[in-house]
Amino acid sequence: MPEDSAKRPTILVIDDDAEIRYSLARVLSSRGWQVSEAASGELGIVAVKKSPPDVVFLDIRMGGMSGLEALQHIRSANPRQLVILMTAFGTAQTAIEAMKYGAFDYIMKPFDPQKVLTLVDNALKAGADMRAAVDYKPSLNSEDYKEGIVGASPVMQDVFKVIGQVTASDVTVMITGESGTGKELVARSIWKHSHRSSKPFIAVNCAAIPENLIESELFGHEKGSFTGATGQRLGKFELCDGGTIFLDEIGDMALATQTKILRVLQQGEIQRVGGTETLRVDVRILAATNKDLEAMVRAKSFREDLYYRLNVVRIRMPALRERDGDIPQIVDFCLQNLVKQRKVRASKVSPEAMSVLVRYSWPGNVRELENVIYRSAVIAQGDTILLKDLPVEIRDSVGAVLPAESGAVAPASEAAAGTSGAQALTLTEALDWVHRELSAGSEPILERLEREMALRVLKAESGNQLRAAEKLGITRATLRKRIDEWGLKIP
Repeated sequence: MPEDSAKRPTILVIDDDAEIRYSLARVLSSRGWQVSEAASGELGIVAVKKSPPDVVFLDIRMGGMSGLEALQHIRSANPRQLVILMTAFGTAQTAIEAMKYGAFDYIMKPFDPQKVLTLVDNALKAGADMRAAVDYKPSLNSEDYKEGIVGASPVMQDVFKVIGQVTASDVTVMITGESGTGKELVARSIWKHSHRSSKPFIAVNCAAIPENLIESELFGHEKGSFTGATGQRLGKFELCDGGTIFLDEIGDMALATQTKILRVLQQGEIQRVGGTETLRVDVRILAATNKDLEAMVRAKSFREDLYYRLNVVRIRMPALRERDGDIPQIVDFCLQNLVKQRKVRASKVSPEAMSVLVRYSWPGNVRELENVIYRSAVIAQGDTILLKDLPVEIRDSVGAVLPAESGAVAPASEAAAGTSGAQALTLTEALDWVHRELSAGSEPILERLEREMALRVLKAESGNQLRAAEKLGITRATLRKRIDEWGLKIP
């Protein structure tokens, strides 16, 4: 017996592309869901108001009214309406705006049918469980915010979603991740999209301020409160009243200062150093650390009550090696900024150089990548960063070899030129050495020859690795690596 259509979930697809509507409708209908279509944002709004569907699929970029505008109208009419945005451009701005205005989720084009079905299942379950909805109503002064956070990878899309979700409230946010991943950029993005964006944003690096001065920096001091306090000084919390303060590297904060931060969070009160007056402040606190605060709590080096106050919502910034697919986009972003600032001429990266950048592990994360791009663009001779323009240590780390590095044995004339004392092997000596060693041992001949050449050149250069590497036709980093692998003792 056919299922009663009145009980089947209803889905509305809003897109000005007929092919997208058709293909998406086929996928959704395969599950027995009722699917209707609208060719524009305006028509979609009319359809939603006439008969609210269970789920709406809404394209962001359409002729006429944009998807974000349509989303605002739909959510304004029905704050509980589940809307899934569709986009071919997974930018930080798109993700944050989508989640800020109340989208349930968004999906990238082209679609994976299974992901579409899973997403609708999740939306329908959320709709069934929903009793009260979060209403995202903050309006933007500008639609063209430049976040500075670049990435279309799934892990970064998750970060963007949470940023969008926390901007509508004053909830305290803990941002974790390795050094150089962009934790401050996340904090600034939260502030820019919040209702406090017209008020100050102040970043404080807790690790950079001496322990005996950090309380004065944060809470201010009265005249004569300590040696050198020649006048009254307002602290960061007073200066930031109404705004947002970002406490970076909070894991380095002393326990005494942690107690005062806890008081601000609990009661919104501070006292200047040396003062007796209690001052009220209205400040949103965002914190960040690259340390394991849970372990610090267990070790009693970080207050447990402060930890729970700060860790209301956690955003983990992934290491760059976890999202290496974002590297080309980040590189392009860095280069375009440098070109706009007229700091460099290079605006492109060769495929060989980009391959090395993607394969490198980036222990310093995005900060290291930005530094490498700046350095490489400065020394590039044209408008393109070539493999040779990248730092030697990065090329060596992934085994990228320049044409000049392809041989481990330097030409005989170059190897012997200008040496004194022990000499490098000439070609004839090398051949004689090979004949003598063919029957000796089981170690590969080429490896033994390379090691013997390196040792002789190092002796000839009195242990100077830079000059020895030049004569061997390899980089200094490669030579150091070989020395470690072979266990050579340099004279």
